[in-house]
Amino acid sequence: MDILKKLHREIVALSPEDSFLVEDRTKEYFDYPIHYHPEMELNFVLNGKNVRRIVGDSMENIDDIDLVLVGPNLHHVWEQHECLNKKIREVTIQFHNDLFDEMLLNRRVMRPIKEMFNRASHGILFSKETSLSLKERILKVPKMGGMDNFMELLSILYDLAISRNQRLLSTLSVQPDNFENGNKIKVLYEYVQNNYSKKITLSEAAALVNMSNVSFNRFIKKRTGKTFVDYLNEIRIGYASKFLIEKDLSVSEIAFLCGFNSIANFNRVFKKNKNRTPTQYRDDYSGLKRVL
Repeated sequence: MDILKKLHREIVALSPEDSFLVEDRTKEYFDYPIHYHPEMELNFVLNGKNVRRIVGDSMENIDDIDLVLVGPNLHHVWEQHECLNKKIREVTIQFHNDLFDEMLLNRRVMRPIKEMFNRASHGILFSKETSLSLKERILKVPKMGGMDNFMELLSILYDLAISRNQRLLSTLSVQPDNFENGNKIKVLYEYVQNNYSKKITLSEAAALVNMSNVSFNRFIKKRTGKTFVDYLNEIRIGYASKFLIEKDLSVSEIAFLCGFNSIANFNRVFKKNKNRTPTQYRDDYSGLKRVL
């Protein structure tokens, strides 16, 4: 879709070996741009009355509680709009769209989840009753770990799948295969995910997919809307933001851990991506972030 070229493509810090990314934040405002990503996203918002939710071509003010499943590559955003609450609680759960393979999803017990994932290409708003009934379980998810976390998330997905009064949000839908189609971008993505801490040159990346530097530049710009350097930096910043919350390391240690050989460059790129310095991000972040 042409509209995807005009939107922010979020790089989610999930490696091919990870299952879920869970974030729990209490915030005063929403400031992230409208965006999309190939991962599925379950977003739960509390105390957000009159925040504006945009999913595809749907635009609505939300109530005090909001629970939405967004399918792969469907553009979405929660905007501050007319919300005056300074303690908005947001739990975001992101996972690969192929986390559950077709053989598993075709099993009878999993079919409700498969059908829900198909509907999620339009975005699904769950009823207030469903949101309230799952509230405490969703809020506990960020504090859980390992297999307990995985099983609870699977259980929540099943309960959502069979819940009543679901509503599709967007008349638009985006199929997963429409995003960054072809194997070349997948090869590049996996390579960067596995090597983001090392120096990766344009020539090295181009050779990886058997392209000249000029052809590769056009290819990456068309597929992601970014230059290769910006694409690589966004993945690195995604990991850096995760490490700032989860690891007891200095900002400079995290910068070098994420492939930046200059702390000044790291600070500049981080602020460009996150609208705050790494130190401000760490200080302002009042929540949990966990990758499983």
